[in-house]
Amino acid sequence: MIYGIGDLHLSHSVEKPMSIFGKEWVDHQNKIKNNWEKIVLPEDAVLIPGDISWAMTMEEAWEDLLWIENLPGKKYLIRGNHDYWWKSITKMNQAFDSLHFIQNQFFPYKNYAICGARGWILPGSGDFEAHDEKILTREKMRLEASLKSAAKAGYDQIIVMIHYPPMNEKKEPSHFTRLIEQYNVKKVVYGHLHGEDSWSGAYVGWFGGAEYKLISSDYLNFKPALII
Repeated sequence: MIYGIGDLHLSHSVEKPMSIFGKEWVDHQNKIKNNWEKIVLPEDAVLIPGDISWAMTMEEAWEDLLWIENLPGKKYLIRGNHDYWWKSITKMNQAFDSLHFIQNQFFPYKNYAICGARGWILPGSGDFEAHDEKILTREKMRLEASLKSAAKAGYDQIIVMIHYPPMNEKKEPSHFTRLIEQYNVKKVVYGHLHGEDSWSGAYVGWFGGAEYKLISSDYLNFKPALII
């Protein structure tokens, strides 16, 4: 089985209570842990598309990452906009047994290739500004590098994780959706969006041969969703 849940927003080492964002976030870490342990088996995979920890440094994030490490399953992670602790991809991948950090590359899980990139704010979004273009271009390149590496290795069953929604609030196609279609991706999971107002602008369903799923933890009521 492959499950997914994003936006864990862990804060074991820093003072950042999520309860200030609404009563649904009260004790959210234990909700995630209890739900996770009920359904995920050691041989399963869990996709975590960003906003993992509120930490600012790797040292601060260590306790949060160990918390995820100790949960069942093999975990595949990409960076979110709040993951300031995310540094050397090589060192992070060497530090943990069950955590696999994706940036410019992919990881195999059975006959699937797990690809991904952070993504960014898209043109057509209300808060897109000129300076966002440079970051957006870099994120496009990172997703393409990840997809190319999977295709080169011979994988034709590809799953994409992206933190930001791959379509804007108008649900318009983007460079990300074009890459997803070009590489015949089957499943796309993303997060970043919180609250009903944001969820209403999320694209959920089939587009260009791929199924798109929003898996922000609060959208899922803090329970990992079945992807495959």
